[in-house]
Amino acid sequence: MNYNDYLKNQTRRHFLKGCSMGLGAMWLNLANNQLNAAQIQRDPARPLAALTPHFAPKAKRVIYLHMAGSPSQLELFDYKPDLKKLDGKECPKEFLEGKRFAFIQGVPRMLGPQFPFKQVGESGQWVSDRLPHFQKVIDEVCVIRSMHTDQFNHAPAQLLLHTGNPNLGNPSMGSWVTYGLGTENENLPGFVVLVSGGKTPSAGKSIWGSGFLPSVYQGVQCRSKGDPVLYLSNPKGIPQKMRRHMLDALKAINEETLESVGDPETRTRIAQYEMAYRMQIHASEAFDISNEPKDVHEFYGTQPGKESFANNCLLARRLAERGVRFIQLFHWGWDSHGAGENEALNGGFIRRCKETDQSIAALISDLKQRGLLDETLIIWGGEFGRTPMRENRGGTKMRFVGRDHNPGAFTMWMAGGGIQPGISYGETDPIGYQVATDKMSARDMQATVLHLLGFNHQKLSYPFRGLDQTLPGVTEASRVVKEILL
Repeated sequence: MNYNDYLKNQTRRHFLKGCSMGLGAMWLNLANNQLNAAQIQRDPARPLAALTPHFAPKAKRVIYLHMAGSPSQLELFDYKPDLKKLDGKECPKEFLEGKRFAFIQGVPRMLGPQFPFKQVGESGQWVSDRLPHFQKVIDEVCVIRSMHTDQFNHAPAQLLLHTGNPNLGNPSMGSWVTYGLGTENENLPGFVVLVSGGKTPSAGKSIWGSGFLPSVYQGVQCRSKGDPVLYLSNPKGIPQKMRRHMLDALKAINEETLESVGDPETRTRIAQYEMAYRMQIHASEAFDISNEPKDVHEFYGTQPGKESFANNCLLARRLAERGVRFIQLFHWGWDSHGAGENEALNGGFIRRCKETDQSIAALISDLKQRGLLDETLIIWGGEFGRTPMRENRGGTKMRFVGRDHNPGAFTMWMAGGGIQPGISYGETDPIGYQVATDKMSARDMQATVLHLLGFNHQKLSYPFRGLDQTLPGVTEASRVVKEILL
């Protein structure tokens, strides 16, 4: 019997018996196509083109200032006079039972606030003396004292805060925002990342990655000195015209590959090459802070040509002016355990405050002066809080003063972009250990940010693994915290 006769003799029963797995795959493919039909539709040649959100937004862009390692709320914003009275006393057992710590062992001693606080501004908010410049702009911000998380190690807590999931593989908030809104300036990346402090955060580049979204929406890490992106400049002897001919040849090859293979990442590659070409002209100008007037440099405390948080704050303002959608600043070094001088509350913590205080206050004031604060959402904070107990690594008193990780309570603040200015939200218990009222989770924060940008956080989705995935998660609880909105 030849092959054609064999095929003719196959019955429907044989087909259903032998090809059931194939039918399942066909059904899944049809279901996936239906999901894709609801996906945001974009021009593949312009993946960063600006789109209209679900409803009228209050903010057009985000500047997120992440203090990697987590600053102590008890030394900056969460004033606890009762904790001062307990300073040096043994920690009550009820504060330790059932709790997990990164380093505390045995029975630690309570640790009172290490710096004086005072009420500042017309709002009368409590701020420590470590932030003298920030005290001047306190009436522009909403201080959220009731943040909490379920992660007590840095990398998972950072992933949860920025991607909605403590595990690797999910898109970052900046990627979701750029995917949903595009950018106002296609000559620059829609999502820019600036790092200072000498190291990247514990979770690495995953917290500005695109996860299962197309890679064109991942954050682009730029530098505050030299070329904004490595190898952005043409090599010596290569004129711009020759670079254009090379890119045209690459584009032709990639388009042939796209036609034969159909991989959507090939479209991303084409778009990224074109973006890099445009950035050669526009990015160098945007990142050149040396053109700013002398009084601006004095205002921010910047030093052109050096890598610093202050330089990155000025860059953030320049990028916001030029229509970049999501600007993420990471400043490393806030992990104040007290295991060494650089990570002690009476050492490195003081320097971290000095490195950031003036430039953050300047950024807020500068944006307001230029009429950009109302449409720019600024976020500040770490990934969790610090304990009201003094860290006793190894169960013994340490030379330097520090606090361990505390997922039960920490402080963040927001300003501009539809946030009520000059208010505080939520409270912690008398020693700043746990949230007492108005709890706000990382996912609540994400939902609130998306709302301010004009999105229903449950409907900005992307099909992956059979579900319409969202930033705060599909089954996890999240809500828009409307109490802090204008």
